Amino acid sequence: MKITLPTPSKPVPVGKLLCIGRNYADHAEEMNRDVPDEPMVFLKPPSALIRTGDSVRLPPQSRDVHHEVELVAAIGQEGKNITQENALDHVAAFAVGLDMTARDLQAEAKERRHPWSIAKGFDTFAPLGPLTPASEIENPQDLTLRLSVNGETRQEASTQRLLFPVRALVAYCSQIFTLSPGDLLYTGTPSGVGPVDDGDVLEATATGCDPLRVSVSR
Repeated sequence: MKITLPTPSKPVPVGKLLCIGRNYADHAEEMNRDVPDEPMVFLKPPSALIRTGDSVRLPPQSRDVHHEVELVAAIGQEGKNITQENALDHVAAFAVGLDMTARDLQAEAKERRHPWSIAKGFDTFAPLGPLTPASEIENPQDLTLRLSVNGETRQEASTQRLLFPVRALVAYCSQIFTLSPGDLLYTGTPSGVGPVDDGDVLEATATGCDPLRVSVSR
């Protein structure tokens, strides 16, 4: 799959899907987990990516798939060991996205002290809304995220509450990975995560970004 970055306007292959766990204190609390002292990074495969209008497919291995609404930053400029001061120069666009999670598989993996990538990495588990040029987002640290399921609001929060802001996440991830155009950074979810079921319709919004709308099917 390819995404079209706005500056310059060209399609590029989707690269790494970098995701951040527990980046809102209220979400850490609802999961009965400590607030981290540095970003918690995990990866999803590019095959997890779907676009607005597509369908999240519930895998037969799980009976408890949850929604997690997030701000997503699309990398447009390669970089390694990026400073926080220059971090946003490497972001070409923003979007609203969903980090779908098989919560039962995640809990089982945690109990067994196993990695829980499988709970995050199923096909269709990384819905992504339309990309908005970063130049049109005045302040990514002052956006409102919302998620509704069948018209009922389930999650709502400001990115002001991010424990690690976007520039800090870009800088941190670049100390580990070379960031490349087409990489996507899912910045973490606020509280209110919950289950979805066959037939549900999810709509996610972020201030200044076009909405993301996906259905759920088994």
